[in-house]
Amino acid sequence: MTQETGQSAGPARMFGPEMLANPYPVYNLLRSMDPVHWHEAINGWVLTRYADVAAMLRSPNVSSDRATVARARGPEEFQELYTFRANSMLNSDPPKHTRLRTLVSKAFTPAAVERLAPIIQKVTDEAVDAALARGGMEIMHDLAYPLPVTVIAHMLGVPPEDRDRFKKWSDDITATAGNIMANLTPDHYRQAIRSTRELTAYFHKVVTERRSQPRDDLLTAMAKAEEQGDRLSEPELFANAVLLLNAGHETTTNLIGNGAWALLRFPDQKRRLREDPSLANTAVEELLRFDSPVQFTSRVLKEDVTVGGKALKAGQLVLLLLGAANRDPAQFAEPDRLDVGRQDNKHVAFGMGPHFCLGAPLARLEGRIVLQTLLRRLPGLRLDGPEPEYRDNFNLRGLKALKVAF
Repeated sequence: MTQETGQSAGPARMFGPEMLANPYPVYNLLRSMDPVHWHEAINGWVLTRYADVAAMLRSPNVSSDRATVARARGPEEFQELYTFRANSMLNSDPPKHTRLRTLVSKAFTPAAVERLAPIIQKVTDEAVDAALARGGMEIMHDLAYPLPVTVIAHMLGVPPEDRDRFKKWSDDITATAGNIMANLTPDHYRQAIRSTRELTAYFHKVVTERRSQPRDDLLTAMAKAEEQGDRLSEPELFANAVLLLNAGHETTTNLIGNGAWALLRFPDQKRRLREDPSLANTAVEELLRFDSPVQFTSRVLKEDVTVGGKALKAGQLVLLLLGAANRDPAQFAEPDRLDVGRQDNKHVAFGMGPHFCLGAPLARLEGRIVLQTLLRRLPGLRLDGPEPEYRDNFNLRGLKALKVAF
């Protein structure tokens, strides 16, 4: 198997359920026919070309303060959620974004992350040991979820044993952050608000403990910054603690699942990587490009711009399809082919510019260790059962389950 194009885009509605299994034919069609596309359902523009997406990600003339737009558009009932998210670095612009990011960036430097390698290896080996003992593995449940949440819980300083509670809260919260409004019901937002309150209350208890009994963890560092007042407010502390927990495991979970599934669909590349483990780094980058765990992000225009001959106005929302940009043939040779040795792979799976993913070094390390371990210890890895289904979340693209044998 060398290509995976999905020959016809068909009549699929943009972000409709028929796109979940394979959105890339629709992306390709849109990129070729209307690369700067006005989409009524989001009341904004959709960009699919790599050059346009990359330029917008790096532009100083756009804002990441999407929460303000949501507040203006959303009903009064959900204002609490939008206000909470406005305090997150994900929804902030400089200088606020710079201040918030600086507070936690030291924990995510390559050197700091590399010190987590023994933990990552231990959790991965334990999952493989258990799989060998029972003769099979469900990769999402047994490894792709437990590993990243265990690591980010360790970094924050909360008990990994609470990971089932974290998953429930995270699923509820990210449901409204990983989809377009047209696909969501009021109940999605109500549940997101309830889970945000519960997770915030959980963090409040831990932070209170850290103030009297400091530890060498992120929550202690954030609590100290909050006490200094001018560095971190209490709403910012909790909004960013929630962000770090959710983002710290959700996307890496999907990298592991999507990556393993891609290798199973391309057995020649799985064999190539197994026979040459030195390709692990380029393989992780290629798997990020090929089936991006984050499919899109958005920006709000701060001034009028022209893109592809079309006039985009200040205040309008622009949806940047990272997944489409990562399959653009103008940037990537044979973009629908998986190539674990692909060179000069400047994908945008982690974004670009000021909001480049803070956790990229950690995601890369976890992905590399998992891939190398699975292929070394389970060389006969193969799909066990029907093709897996994707979760009902267009942005945070990931599998419901991935059952394998070996």
